[in-house]
Amino acid sequence: MDVNVCCGGLPVAISDAEAEHTASVMKALGHPARVRLVAAIRAADGGEACVCDLQEVVDLAQPTVSHHLKVLVDAGLLTREKRGQWAWYALDQQAWAAVGGSSPESRHE
Repeated sequence: MDVNVCCGGLPVAISDAEAEHTASVMKALGHPARVRLVAAIRAADGGEACVCDLQEVVDLAQPTVSHHLKVLVDAGLLTREKRGQWAWYALDQQAWAAVGGSSPESRHE
């Protein structure tokens, strides 16, 4: 065996685009308030929550909560639906599964 020759190398496990997307999702989850918001939405009845209720979960001002939610929406982890004067948020199930998150149904298993 020639000690000057490295092993056969490794296959490319992820494309550059996939790596960029995964990094942006992980960055979005890199703040404790955002993790708590996602957890609250996952635990909510119907898997969705109003911004007015989410404000209480993280005990932050409404503009700050809205900023954190926007980061999560922009990363593709949440969807946003306007209902009257309030915005409702839900987990994007495909995006959540892609980053290894469990479904809301499995949270009690």
